[in-house]
Amino acid sequence: MKRVLAVVIASLCVCLAARAQERPVAFTGATLVTVSGPAVEDGVLVVHKGRIVAAGARASVSVPRDAQVVDARGKTIMPGLVDTHSHVGGGSGGDGSAPIQPDVRILDSIDVRDSGLRRARAGGITTVNVMPGSGHLLSGQTLYLKLRRGKIVDDLFIRDARGEPAGGIKMANGTNSLRPGSTGPFPGTRAKSAALVREQFTRAQEYREKVRRAGGDRSKLPPRDLALEALAEALEGRRVVHFHTHRHDDILTALRLAQEFGFRPVLHHVSEAWKVADEIARAKAPASVIVIDAPGGKLETMDVRMTNGAALERAGALVGFHTDDYITDSRFFMRQAGLAVRAGMSRERALRALTLSGAEMLGLKERVGSLEAGKDADFVVLSGDPLSVYTKVLETWVEGVRVFDRGNPEDRLYAVGGYGAGHDRAVHYDCFEDGEGQR
Repeated sequence: MKRVLAVVIASLCVCLAARAQERPVAFTGATLVTVSGPAVEDGVLVVHKGRIVAAGARASVSVPRDAQVVDARGKTIMPGLVDTHSHVGGGSGGDGSAPIQPDVRILDSIDVRDSGLRRARAGGITTVNVMPGSGHLLSGQTLYLKLRRGKIVDDLFIRDARGEPAGGIKMANGTNSLRPGSTGPFPGTRAKSAALVREQFTRAQEYREKVRRAGGDRSKLPPRDLALEALAEALEGRRVVHFHTHRHDDILTALRLAQEFGFRPVLHHVSEAWKVADEIARAKAPASVIVIDAPGGKLETMDVRMTNGAALERAGALVGFHTDDYITDSRFFMRQAGLAVRAGMSRERALRALTLSGAEMLGLKERVGSLEAGKDADFVVLSGDPLSVYTKVLETWVEGVRVFDRGNPEDRLYAVGGYGAGHDRAVHYDCFEDGEGQR
């Protein structure tokens, strides 16, 4: 009954979005960066009822007679950006009681009215994977969201085939989850980290087998264990394991665990991916990298390279980008593609890494990530080429609804404002007495 109700709610949300766009909208004259194919000059994008109806050259696209026509000459339109690793919404995952907490759900702590989501829209981001932090070997379940304008988190859900909120699981190894010097239950060494993960996944295998043997007979089912249930979903491929990892040896440990237990990993950060790019590609493990121009902070990231994207592309691995917002401000997400191209990555793959590759990592490539008929009408209107530092996000659309407009003074604040524009739950002071500091 719950699943049926969830599907009904999801359908209702789609219907409400569609009702908001009963009349087709046609953007004409723009350069279309379709991602799934070559760029189209003097292109036409037609959207209706939350979906893309057509995207192509003016000569090949028929504009509906009743369409609202928007002159987009001189502008560029590309798919909405997909951020595979973000912390917008101020959510937190596991606490200090244990290093592995699969039952924790980030959805229970996300504030969708937080201004961080508005900054993300201002950066052209339309889909995010909101994650708990990396201070645990497993800090909880992630949540995939569409950045619709919503008042409660349910308004932003992306639902899976069962009608449940879609998401993965966040794991980590290396310095963060070791918590060196901690007196709590955290591992302290890399070998012990891997041992604890193996122990829990082995328990999950046993739990899954007991459930299978029960064959639906409630009297034979083991006591419900929410933590093991979540791990079993990862074992069955229903949840992607998003794995924070930096050093090359930690990357190989993550790949080893994935092979041993059969879960689907997406490797995140991979600061030393350039050292083991062939191994990552051979394991068919997607890698979501963060291309930043001011790293630092942890010794294990000292060998990070901007060439990571290029090295992974040459090796044949699937490459995506992420912000890890606030590590990289969501408003500067597109900059990563430009930096990656400068470091040797192809333009085509860098643009794909912002969009379709990320969608593939989240299992959403049939819905988002490219300008193709039938996909969700998630797109960004830009002032120029997406790789130019001079280009600005003018508008962001989610499912045919404009959710950011740089021409709107309120939206513009979140596009150009400083620290306070993105941290509305922090206290800020406008003025100080001479000789006094912030208190």
